[in-house]
Amino acid sequence: MTQDPNVLDVRVKTDEEAESLKTVGWISYLLHLIVAVAAVVPGAQVGAGLLVVALIIDLVKKSDAEGTWQASHFAWRIRTVLWAGFFYVVTFPLFFLLYLPGAIAWAVISIWFLYRIVKGMVRMNASEALPD
Repeated sequence: MTQDPNVLDVRVKTDEEAESLKTVGWISYLLHLIVAVAAVVPGAQVGAGLLVVALIIDLVKKSDAEGTWQASHFAWRIRTVLWAGFFYVVTFPLFFLLYLPGAIAWAVISIWFLYRIVKGMVRMNASEALPD
């Protein structure tokens, strides 16, 4: 039997599996939030270690969430970290040219990162998917 390519194959999760994914999602969001707040508050850097742990959690558990609304949250967090990392690396040379433009660029990136994490947490709390 051939499956229609227009039909999305959605895996049914038990309540226990869904709650487990939501718990993992909250842990990841909290780790991201700690890093995001520390990036915005001057002198409160906690290091990238927590962010790496959160990213690994998301990469490992992403496949477990396929076909659920929570899959969008795993993808959202992964994209957020990768884009923020890219922007930090690209704007790093600004610190060598002039300090102020680099500091402003990193402040904007940090605020954007914090915004995306808070937006994701609000949508997760409402059990809503995030846009692609």
